[in-house]
Amino acid sequence: MSTDGATWVVVLAGGVGSRFWPISTPERPKQLLPLVSSEPMLRDMIDRVATLAPAARTLILTNASLVEAVRRVVPELPAENVIAEPRPAGTAAALAWAAHEVVRRGGPDHVMISVHADAAIGDVGAFRAALAAAADAARTEHALVTVGIVPRFADTGLGYIEPGEIVRGALRRVARFVEKPDRARAEAMVAAGCLWNSGIFAWRAGDLLEELRAHCAEVAHPLAANPTDMAAFFGAIAKPIAIDVGVLERSGKVMVVPGDFDWSDVGTWAALRVVRKADASGNVPSGSVFLRDAKRNVVHAEGPTVVLYGVEDLVVVTTNGVTLVTTVERAADLKTLLDSLPAEVRSL
Repeated sequence: MSTDGATWVVVLAGGVGSRFWPISTPERPKQLLPLVSSEPMLRDMIDRVATLAPAARTLILTNASLVEAVRRVVPELPAENVIAEPRPAGTAAALAWAAHEVVRRGGPDHVMISVHADAAIGDVGAFRAALAAAADAARTEHALVTVGIVPRFADTGLGYIEPGEIVRGALRRVARFVEKPDRARAEAMVAAGCLWNSGIFAWRAGDLLEELRAHCAEVAHPLAANPTDMAAFFGAIAKPIAIDVGVLERSGKVMVVPGDFDWSDVGTWAALRVVRKADASGNVPSGSVFLRDAKRNVVHAEGPTVVLYGVEDLVVVTTNGVTLVTTVERAADLKTLLDSLPAEVRSL
């Protein structure tokens, strides 16, 4: 990797992870849970990216209510590197403030790599290599670079990236982004060489701020008006906006490098069948679980033993006096369930 312009890592660790109810709560959201390994997902991600930037150049953006919990998970980071978002305002605002901080502390030529705290990664070496390649491309091309995951199957729950013309080597311009296609279109896009949109990015901090000014007035204007007051900046964002919508879909400076490693955004309980090691019958148990003639079930037991007999494709979660039983298929729709639950049940 080129050495001019230091590299920073920015980890987005906000959100409440409602799809992992009942173990995920506003006080203990998905990124702070040991869903993939024995460590919280945030800890796993910090360990993966530690070779790319030192703790002094690693920033975590999280909900204001989670700052102390995050600091306990990553005690090696300087306290000021855990940045409390005053209110949810979308990834465009979060990354704009992060870039603003990188420029303030280092300079506009410093490169920031952005990752989400709650992603599961298979081949960590390939993951690091892809991030390093993206950072190098951002540095040399002055581009906004995303890492597109080489898809393992046609997933209708993810966005896709259609690569365009070749810049050099595996680096290509982005022709367009496609948000969550239907099954037929997803299969056609995979066959055509499209990539999953991972939400992993690299860019020079100054280049991102320049593209925000050119394409995303919704964020750029509040930042210009409140450059030293984060609370005022976030408060001035009228409507949350994602970085993809606010900048990447509007800019002509977006490029993509492929990432050929197992990756999952671990969006639902069902995703644990992919990121955790399954038994011979495809079950993914955690905790005290006994299975007999059971196939492809996800079981998370915090408390008494859970016994499954003669059932398939279920999600069973027990914790804090609550037991959730649903199907793998319906596990993606837990928000609908939560919205219908009485407050006294939802908050258990």
